Amino acid sequence: MKFGITLLAGLVALAAGTMARADYPEKSVTIVVPFSAGGPSDKIARDVAEALREPLGQPIVIENRLGAGGTIGTARVARAKNDGYTLLVHHIGLATAHSLYKDPGYKIDDLEFLGLINEAPSTLIGKTALPADDFAQLKQYIADKDSSINLANAGVGSASHLCSLMLQSTLKSNMTFVPYKGTAPAMTDLMGGQIDIMCEQATNSIPQIESRKVKVYGVSSMQRMSIPALASVPTLDEAGLKGFNFSVWHGLYAPHGTPKPVVDKINAALRIALKNPDLIRRQKALAISVVNDDRLSPEGHRAFFEKEAARWSDVIKNAGIQPE
Repeated sequence: MKFGITLLAGLVALAAGTMARADYPEKSVTIVVPFSAGGPSDKIARDVAEALREPLGQPIVIENRLGAGGTIGTARVARAKNDGYTLLVHHIGLATAHSLYKDPGYKIDDLEFLGLINEAPSTLIGKTALPADDFAQLKQYIADKDSSINLANAGVGSASHLCSLMLQSTLKSNMTFVPYKGTAPAMTDLMGGQIDIMCEQATNSIPQIESRKVKVYGVSSMQRMSIPALASVPTLDEAGLKGFNFSVWHGLYAPHGTPKPVVDKINAALRIALKNPDLIRRQKALAISVVNDDRLSPEGHRAFFEKEAARWSDVIKNAGIQPE
């Protein structure tokens, strides 16, 4: 008799859990952005959240939990309840965190991969007073001045930091890295002439390029951008840095153990969201390409991530950077 009651209770609990997953989502969903409000990752997350609202049928709330190169917000999601109501939008920095920090507060296996969202190039920009009008002149200027050149970035683990590492390695230079707490103060000092150059996401640099507040020397993608502000700007590859290819990508994640039916629902909603014409138009205006290949699947996203993590582990080791 006891066995029968126990079995019945177990079946009821299982059915309730299955029903809950079938009804997902029944309330608003929170997307954690581990960076500051108004930054490129925040803008992307808000665009995606708006596009996800209709296919998920619930409001999407953005929570900015910044600090330590994105690791604080990521750890928050890794520890969250795995019910699909707390998600994470993170960029390329997720693939470098374990190479830059001894203990970022989570393991990659603490997360479920839901799909790659987009990718975008960075731009190599400089203060207007630089005596270089194209990349060839800038390259010579860097060779002449070397460590006296100040190369800004938005902080350890930021996209601009990673692009700077690749630039430094490719040029075999010894420029002085100047880390800031975010893109805004770095860009302010660049425009004010306190900093020489910066490798920054096109999303952030386009307004300054259009207003001629900075000089632009190249884009980090292998193809030129079609948007007006960057259409005439050469790629760094064609400007002389052969094979230079850097893109900032963003992905969507959930806590490990999120039920597969919920993962599948979120992935299906993401696929619909990334076909939203308004989202595509807004992203394109910022030189961002929405993903539309096998990396949009959880499995493809994870495979892409593993390759990126291995690639950046090598870059960081070769740069002589020790985990903090």
